[in-house]
Amino acid sequence: MESVWMKSSEIGKRDMLPGDMAAPVVIIGAGLAGILTAYYLKQEGIRAVVFEADRIGSGQTRNTTAKITSQHNLIYSRLIQTFGSRMAAHYAEANEAAIGEYERLVREKGIDCGFVRCPAYLYSNVGTALLRQEAEAAASLGIRASFETACELPFPVAGVTMFARQARFHPLKFLAKMAEEVEVYEQTKVLKVEDGKVETARGTVTAEHVVFASHYPFINVPGYYFARMYQARSYVVAFKGAARPEGMYLGIDGDGLSFRSCGDLLLLGGGSHRTGVHPTDKAGTGCRYDMLRNRAQDMYSGCSEVCQWSAQDCMTLDGLPYIGRFSRRRPNWYVATGFGKWGMTSSMVSARILTALITERNCQEADIFSPDRRFTARAAKELAVHGAYTVKGLAKHFLPAGKGRVIKNCPHMGCRLEWNPAEESYDCPCHGSRFDGEGRLIDGPAQTDCKRREKRAKE
Repeated sequence: MESVWMKSSEIGKRDMLPGDMAAPVVIIGAGLAGILTAYYLKQEGIRAVVFEADRIGSGQTRNTTAKITSQHNLIYSRLIQTFGSRMAAHYAEANEAAIGEYERLVREKGIDCGFVRCPAYLYSNVGTALLRQEAEAAASLGIRASFETACELPFPVAGVTMFARQARFHPLKFLAKMAEEVEVYEQTKVLKVEDGKVETARGTVTAEHVVFASHYPFINVPGYYFARMYQARSYVVAFKGAARPEGMYLGIDGDGLSFRSCGDLLLLGGGSHRTGVHPTDKAGTGCRYDMLRNRAQDMYSGCSEVCQWSAQDCMTLDGLPYIGRFSRRRPNWYVATGFGKWGMTSSMVSARILTALITERNCQEADIFSPDRRFTARAAKELAVHGAYTVKGLAKHFLPAGKGRVIKNCPHMGCRLEWNPAEESYDCPCHGSRFDGEGRLIDGPAQTDCKRREKRAKE
């Protein structure tokens, strides 16, 4: 299942790490966050080497819906109530600045990636109170936001919250151009990090600073990110012959969908659920692709499917990314993770914050993103829910694993894997690792394939 971005772009291959070396900064992960961080450090005169286990952009960047927006669902009213207006403004300003920085880079470097400024909308079919509240909160923080009743969707809505001058683009075409300017080693999987030693199968690199930009940190201690995040899956189908809105839309109701255009295609997304948990719908099926196909035909009769794909997102306890120092015990380690559904703007925000920290420059926006920020009531509630899934998954580890060659225990921390029939994969409900039908690793934080039973010799 290739995304529309993968079908319409190609990124040149890079060599593997040639052996031991030293570098001021090592960045783990060659997605947007890693590549942009390396780029900004280079602008500061600091060499950063990027290690990628597979290929540039082979992680979550290739599966995004590629909305560059400061509109992150219903967030600003909650931020003001929880953290106060000053810190909420830092979140708004950082994400608005990220949109502008993408535009600046696209123009200065002449990157042909379909960058377009457009409005972004939240919509609801059932009420307007939350939409009005969000519009007022965002506007109070300096965002050009307003509540409206008219929109381009093919069904009636109660109202929309509109953010002006947001953007969309082709993420892999942008990434390919930016990657040309930084030092990247592909097929170079990081196996171990101890202080300033980064160990790979191709050699060990000594570094003063280490940045974890690999979606989900694979090191459990310190940081304990496995206890502070879970992963969620969502689904996208691209359709031809459907009306294409100028704006980007996201529903805030339980069955809300995501809409955005891409050339002559409509990208329709939705069906989010916790990785490893596969609830069925009213029809008794858990196939989110079928749900999107059915909804598309209801709205745009006669449209045809071009491609489908899914995304995996790291979700934090309080709904905000973790961007900053990895742990107080490792002041020269840094992390960029927990982007939720908003990886494009969060990648740019991460690059700018981490560059400021490494170069010891002041960055007032860093407070709201810091992994050490205040633990909130929402986070406490989510921690209890996340812990329950983990306990259940670990408890199943001690039950018989059933027949088959794959031993269905996740090599990350031992949770029992669940079969995902829609995507034919084994998924971990605890921390989100995924494996194909033969037990080969698809997504981390696990670092290795599943164990397999040895075939018995025929008697």
